[in-house]
Amino acid sequence: MGRLELAGRAEALAAAGTPFVWATVVRAERPTSAKPGDSALVLADGQVDGFVGGDCAESTVRVQALEVLGTGTPRLVRITPALDDLGTDDLGVAGEDDVVTVHNPCLSGGSLEIFLDPSVPLPVIGVFGHAPIATALLRAHRLFGQQVLRLEKPEDPLPPGTRAVVVASHGNDEEPILEAALRAEVPYVALVASRRRGPAVLASLEVDDRLRSQVRTPAGLDIGARTPPEVALSILAEIVAVLREPGSSRQDVGGPAHEMTELVRDPVCGMMVAPVDASPHVETPSGVVYFCGTGCRNAYLDNPLAYAQ
Repeated sequence: MGRLELAGRAEALAAAGTPFVWATVVRAERPTSAKPGDSALVLADGQVDGFVGGDCAESTVRVQALEVLGTGTPRLVRITPALDDLGTDDLGVAGEDDVVTVHNPCLSGGSLEIFLDPSVPLPVIGVFGHAPIATALLRAHRLFGQQVLRLEKPEDPLPPGTRAVVVASHGNDEEPILEAALRAEVPYVALVASRRRGPAVLASLEVDDRLRSQVRTPAGLDIGARTPPEVALSILAEIVAVLREPGSSRQDVGGPAHEMTELVRDPVCGMMVAPVDASPHVETPSGVVYFCGTGCRNAYLDNPLAYAQ
């Protein structure tokens, strides 16, 4: 896949809200099969589209890219065939300025430096209603690092990545939107209503008491807000506070796009690899065995007993 094709695919992924990492070779030291400018996209399931080196280099990029998706922070990965002066190993050790050096025992020589740039969709705040407060909230689209999107109809599904739902419809179709958000376990659900009307709306919801108690009404932090923009500001501040609470499923407002599973060791070469379907693997009676590349997988298939744990 050429760079222009990759760029088109990256644009489509970003438009669909699909997280990915753009991996680019920025330095190659002979002998390597990759050269500067070679690129690939790494998806959250470990799929690699493009070329950044052979099987073993790709395996390292997969591991590091999945970690980058979890942090949302760009990283320069230096892949070497032998231990460097810092004594790093194949797990990867972070140095200064987000540089990680990885010892890859499969490399035949040379080294690679690959820049990993994550594309993580912004979290979504869904706003239902046409009240002035709803209009004020929608003006904050992308202003504070969130997508603030209008929910047009109560029966429409919530957008992917919805982390907050605010209902400001002055009594119109409040219940179905609130119930849908609560059943979807959206971390922040709020109803813009008076202290008198809010509890009455909550009492009418067809959900259990645990879910009902999660609706915040009146919506927003108490900052003495009077105007619709001030109330919108108080709601946005409360959303940030809730999503950063300890124990929240996504403690930062952006949140990770991927929760990295524990790595496993290739029984042939000893490299740490990501246990995902995109990694070469073999299903055995005792479980799935993962490998850095097809070479190690073939070696295992030739003599499984030699690599028995």
